[in-house]
Amino acid sequence: MQTRHLQGGVAAHPQTGDARSSIWVVLPIRPQRPLPIVCTEPLSPNRDVEMPRYVVEREFPDGLQIPVDDEGVRACLGIVESNAADEVTWVVSYVSADKKKTFCVYDGPSPEAIRRTASRNKLPVERITEVRILDPYFYK
Repeated sequence: MQTRHLQGGVAAHPQTGDARSSIWVVLPIRPQRPLPIVCTEPLSPNRDVEMPRYVVEREFPDGLQIPVDDEGVRACLGIVESNAADEVTWVVSYVSADKKKTFCVYDGPSPEAIRRTASRNKLPVERITEVRILDPYFYK
């Protein structure tokens, strides 16, 4: 996989180019002709133990409010650290345009472990679905 590093270690907003953080960001660059990949088995970050992957749907009636500053960084890192106690890894989250729903991708040993971490982090859980990766470029 090819990667590119943003200059100066500053993350920039993809549309406006505004720099708001002094962290390093490594972005994957898709090859011209994507490689066919289908993963029918979940992968764990350490590759020693296969870990199931889940999508967790959450609802926030008043909208998700995470500040885009050091407080927001601390909140997110606190969740990541708390999840480690149950071997749960927060991979990525997608937030609806109105910020009232999130779809969060996690690797973890079980739905029960995901629910425990959500409870500990005071996060709602509407639905947990075990998923597998399907790369659409496989079919070209």
